[in-house]
Amino acid sequence: MYTIDQITTIHLEITQKCQAACPMCDRNQNGGALNPHIKLNELTLQDCKKIFSPTFIKQLKKLYMCGNLGDPVIAQDTLEVFEYFRENNPTIWLNMHTNGGAKKPEWWERLAKVIGNHGDVTFSIDGLEDTNHLYRQNVNWKLVDQNLRAYVNAGGNARWDYLIFEHNQHQVEQAQEYAKSIGVQKFQSKKTGRFISAKSEKKEEHQSVNRKGKDTALLKKPDEKYQNKELKKYDTLIDKYGSMNNYYDKVPIWCKVKEEGSLYISAEGLALPCCWTAGRMYKWWHKDPYVEQIWEHIDIAGGKEAINAKNGLREVFDTGIFDTIKRSWKYESCNLGKLKVCAMKCGAEFDPYAEQFK
Repeated sequence: MYTIDQITTIHLEITQKCQAACPMCDRNQNGGALNPHIKLNELTLQDCKKIFSPTFIKQLKKLYMCGNLGDPVIAQDTLEVFEYFRENNPTIWLNMHTNGGAKKPEWWERLAKVIGNHGDVTFSIDGLEDTNHLYRQNVNWKLVDQNLRAYVNAGGNARWDYLIFEHNQHQVEQAQEYAKSIGVQKFQSKKTGRFISAKSEKKEEHQSVNRKGKDTALLKKPDEKYQNKELKKYDTLIDKYGSMNNYYDKVPIWCKVKEEGSLYISAEGLALPCCWTAGRMYKWWHKDPYVEQIWEHIDIAGGKEAINAKNGLREVFDTGIFDTIKRSWKYESCNLGKLKVCAMKCGAEFDPYAEQFK
């Protein structure tokens, strides 16, 4: 797939911890009970120093913290890790994705200084005071607003990502105007691709629950002008291939991270190509998470310890895991070894992820 010397971007999940309970996040069960397969792992500054040598950092163009399961703002050493990368590469682009609802303004002011003009923070804010919490459950609006302002006022470059649902679609323009008024550099309305089930079936709504399992917001698709256009291809693909599984079997793979030279490091320290391959490891709806295909590739590589970058990043590349994943793309079907998650996320004919940003 690629060699260690070809890596120019690191996607770092520094923690599995988060104060939010977003209903479509694998960290919890529809916003309720915690995913039983995760252990709230977190990388320390010392862990990151083991994984990323100063020499390796110098070859990088970008580091961004955006986990499958956690929010970087919750991690203890996020600032110190950013400082470590900046010290060893003054021009590297630093980025963090966050709900913005934790830490005090002083922390955000310090973050703005560390990131400087070579980087930004993406704030995931899906509404205004009366709506943001409907998806970003347990996130306090006043704290988000305070922290966003503190970061911007300290000179930080901020981006606001806004997932559009039925319940917040009426506020898109108002939120965009507000973002501009407080100095946010870019406002990105996102046409969510989340309305596909774990079985690759279309769905019109998603029921949220709270920590006690009680129903909260019923998330629904927005009006057509705010819908993800790729989802309209679903029926066409069914007509063409007979089923989505047949599509996954046949479709060519155009790997996004291979082209970008991007590598994902999980909060356990595990090195995999991307958040999507890593994201298959701990699906909460499986009684046994090891039924997922990605574990076959991990086992071939020698198990989790073999791909633990805390034991040496170059050693992970020596296991051959990235090449075995790439070879799987040529197999005739997913049942015969083609890695299904690659077909789902990087199949040439269906890309709801990229469409979110158009």
